[in-house]
Amino acid sequence: MSVLEHVDRILLTAAIVLVLLAGLLLLVRIWLGPSMLDRAISLDVIAALIIAGLGAKSAFARDPFYFPIMLVLAFLGFTGSVGIARFIAVRDRPAVTVPTHSPGPDAGRTEEGPQ
Repeated sequence: MSVLEHVDRILLTAAIVLVLLAGLLLLVRIWLGPSMLDRAISLDVIAALIIAGLGAKSAFARDPFYFPIMLVLAFLGFTGSVGIARFIAVRDRPAVTVPTHSPGPDAGRTEEGPQ
């Protein structure tokens, strides 16, 4: 094994270790996350970490088998994130208050409707 191949293996191993460490920290964030939005973002980042892990595994094995799987996971992660964001946006929408009367030229006038 040449020096460059040895350095390549060390860097790929370090990348896999960092992806696993980030995954553990994200699991802690999901467990402790103070809001639903924190948990949703953590799940989206976990999908990205799975893709990064598959890419590192593919580079380590020098096998392009996982590239279509990574593409599908990226699409599913994106659509899941958009769905969760829309759900949270609808749920957390502030209530709209409508004033009962507005000051203006017609403020004191009342009209009778059809009887």
